[in-house]
Amino acid sequence: MADPARTPVALAVVGAGLIGRRHVEHVIGEECARLAAIVDPSPDARSFAKSKDAPWYPDFADMIADRRPEGVIVATPNQRHVVDGLRCVEAGLPLLIEKPIADDVVEARRLVEAAETAGVPLMVGHHRRHNPLIREAKRAIEAGRLGRLASVHATCWFSKPDEYFDLEWRRRKGAGPVFLNLIHDVDLLRHLCGEIVSVQAMESNALRGNEVEETAVVLLKFASGVLGTVNVSDKIVAPWSWELTSGENPAYAHTQESCYLIGGTLGSLTVPYLDLWKHPTKPNWWEPIVAERIPVEREDPLALQIRNLCEVVRGAAAPVVSGREGLETLKVIAAIKAAAASGGAIDID
Repeated sequence: MADPARTPVALAVVGAGLIGRRHVEHVIGEECARLAAIVDPSPDARSFAKSKDAPWYPDFADMIADRRPEGVIVATPNQRHVVDGLRCVEAGLPLLIEKPIADDVVEARRLVEAAETAGVPLMVGHHRRHNPLIREAKRAIEAGRLGRLASVHATCWFSKPDEYFDLEWRRRKGAGPVFLNLIHDVDLLRHLCGEIVSVQAMESNALRGNEVEETAVVLLKFASGVLGTVNVSDKIVAPWSWELTSGENPAYAHTQESCYLIGGTLGSLTVPYLDLWKHPTKPNWWEPIVAERIPVEREDPLALQIRNLCEVVRGAAAPVVSGREGLETLKVIAAIKAAAASGGAIDID
């Protein structure tokens, strides 16, 4: 009799765009999983499914009527996340939904509460939390190696080419770097430093003149008293962003720089390189200061995310990033946008 813990979990991927196709490749590449189906109405998706020798369906209902997977990865456009997520919940299928969990907080809450009420596991694709770099950073913080945290800074500078904006929706409100990119960084800052309770922000579209911002600066206040600053722009040529420093995605150049600085009373940590700076004797700016690089074994966070999904489906693990965690991160992003529009501080509800 086959061991259920060793039988590959049948996973369907709904949405065969860029991120959906990366999920397909990782499902195929992991021993714990097998590709049950690809769901996407486009002819390109049908051809892609054929190239992977995978069943193809134009719609979720068509798939469910023909075959039932054990879990689902939802990688459709943002505005479809809640609709597709609710379909999975109604079918009783554990799911991983790409970030952001929804377009707005109200809809995100509706999906999270539906999943919780139905007892259906819901994961959100903030995959960076799966990265061993982040696991080791959090371990160092929780072990007290930095002392009591005082402040954190994140730089998210990168340059999107002009042709990126040929698609009209990328020039419209809701498609700027705060919503599309910074949401990942905010999620990591919450994960490493605790809950954010208040934000202030300014944003600018002075360079491109699109409806959407290209630059924003943000002040964060954490429940612990930690204060943070974040500077994001998709119009700056620079090496200081998670994409260009972490090396987790081969599509980007890999620099030897850091993008987060986390400071405490006993030491400071660079992320992702994990250089821990300390005074060897006692905290004193007149004393020598040295750095120790925390060792880490690198692994692909998207692959680790698939493994977590398989364990969640089997009932052997909890989601690394739950639906409610995705909701809490979205609340912060919504507050940042509201603060930039109002010019004042916004408390997180």
